[in-house]
Amino acid sequence: MAIKSFQGQRKKEAVVKKTPMTVKDYMTRKLITFKPDQSVEEVIETLIRYKISGGPVVNENNELIGIISEGDCIKHISESRYHNMPLTDKKVEQRMVKNVETIDGHMNIFDAANKFLNEKRRRFPVVEHGKLVGQISQKDILKATVRMKSQNWWK
Repeated sequence: MAIKSFQGQRKKEAVVKKTPMTVKDYMTRKLITFKPDQSVEEVIETLIRYKISGGPVVNENNELIGIISEGDCIKHISESRYHNMPLTDKKVEQRMVKNVETIDGHMNIFDAANKFLNEKRRRFPVVEHGKLVGQISQKDILKATVRMKSQNWWK
């Protein structure tokens, strides 16, 4: 005697498209960068023109050597005025932050969010094989979470 199954046909499981969740997936790749021999005034004009708050400083090999920010430029203006010196005498390499903390492009986006909170930074450069490949900002983290809101919050 044959046994019949009363389960019926099984539905195929829906394929859930996983949203990428790494820094590399959300970082900005087209960056405005600065050179160490540029004047601080050029930086100020660029920050204003492109409505950015700072940017990486790279050498001729696209290796990250520093970051310059609005704050660095304001400090330059303040000191120049205090000493009654012209603004044109300083180069980026004299005002940039040289010890730059970077972030791994393969880091999970939520671990990156925690790094932003702990380090109190607005942006982190992403470096691969010694070359600058991108930058992630706090705003990029926010954009990532908006894209993932229909997904689970874990990987």
